[in-house]
Amino acid sequence: MLKVLKFGGTSVGTVESLRNVKAIVEGLEIPAIVVVSALGGLTDRLIATAKSASEGKEDYTDEMKVIRKRHYDIISALVPEERKAEVIAKVDELLDQLEERYKGLTLIRLLPERTLAEVVSFGERMSSVIVAAMLENASHHNSLDFIKTEKWFNRNIADRGLTEKLIKEEFALPLERHAVAGGFISTDRNTGEITNLGRGGSDYTAALIAAALDADLLEIWTDVDGFMTSDPRIIKEAAIIPSMSFVESMELCSFGAKVIYPPTIYPVFHKNIPIKILNTFNPTAPGTLISDNAPGKGKARGVSSLNSTSMISMSGPLASNVAEINSRAYNAMARNGISVFLVAQPSEEKTFSIAMPQSDGEKALEQLKLEFSPEIQSGELLSIEKTDDLSVIAVVGEGIKTAKGLGARIVETLRGADVDVKAISEGASDTTVAVVLESAKVREGLNLIHSLCFVS
Repeated sequence: MLKVLKFGGTSVGTVESLRNVKAIVEGLEIPAIVVVSALGGLTDRLIATAKSASEGKEDYTDEMKVIRKRHYDIISALVPEERKAEVIAKVDELLDQLEERYKGLTLIRLLPERTLAEVVSFGERMSSVIVAAMLENASHHNSLDFIKTEKWFNRNIADRGLTEKLIKEEFALPLERHAVAGGFISTDRNTGEITNLGRGGSDYTAALIAAALDADLLEIWTDVDGFMTSDPRIIKEAAIIPSMSFVESMELCSFGAKVIYPPTIYPVFHKNIPIKILNTFNPTAPGTLISDNAPGKGKARGVSSLNSTSMISMSGPLASNVAEINSRAYNAMARNGISVFLVAQPSEEKTFSIAMPQSDGEKALEQLKLEFSPEIQSGELLSIEKTDDLSVIAVVGEGIKTAKGLGARIVETLRGADVDVKAISEGASDTTVAVVLESAKVREGLNLIHSLCFVS
């Protein structure tokens, strides 16, 4: 059985957490592939220091002392004596290169994209070297050699074909020892320049490796016990979800659950490789299994929320033409890089609404007015209005539309508690029923909806 284990920044952030990583990996019966992030919080510090250096400030030298000490302390505490000198030499070489990049930035007073990508890569390059040396019977594998990207509309995206080929060449199966690689980092397939996989990049690295090697299981080790029925900081009765489908996990995360970043799990989703979410700090907890065979379809699986939301409502006769207004609104948003995460179908008042991040609200309003200017002039659209400071609460569960009347019961429950529902969407997805309400009411709304779905 081949497992790929991914450990995030909090899991590799301290000596104590790394001891847990060591116990988890060395407790496996057969060798596995281990993907690690940079030490917790380091990536943000690398970026902040690069920006400071590019402004001509020389405080990067003080920051480098802190970064060096943090890595040295971990090596001192966890790497066996016979391997320490070799590991310190490798990490020193990387730290020296990093300091040179910072020095260069103070001279040119610019921060080119490719230089920033190289700067942030040092986190995973160092952590993976240390973790490989910390573990017994483990080898280090440089992700820059086999995770390849290509340019797509000025973004770096994984070259799936080439990356799969190189992964298969890099990891000979069956494994004879644990294999450790850094997540997130990559190189351009044409230029060889260092790039990265962006948000959720370490999860994506692990998923690419798992998919290429047809692994039996991808384990994502983090600092929570798994997916929960809602945010436990808000809902005291929130409980662990023992199993769920890929679609449910992606929907919950799209609507605010921060366990995984949905696009990163597509490679294993398409290969039907199960994912298990586990807690590095509570390794005996059963976690959440994500697969294509989750039981209990037709029931609510979880409730999540998105804050800082804007909603744009278009009123008039055209709003009744769902196909046209939906297509044109979506295309206008897509052309301008605006993510729409909710569509409320027209009501009896002939109103069509879409919701997006509040940071994109003004731009979205401008583009929709431009797109529908002929209809505004002709009177087919009477108004296009934006409302800010909203939240979306989503109830997620595959086949949830078979729970007849759920949307109506949610609205009735909220309005019975004087929580105004601005919009409801229950037609676009078989997996999600979502409502829009004022952000000031989101905590109350979450508690009411969670009680309706899981308590009453």
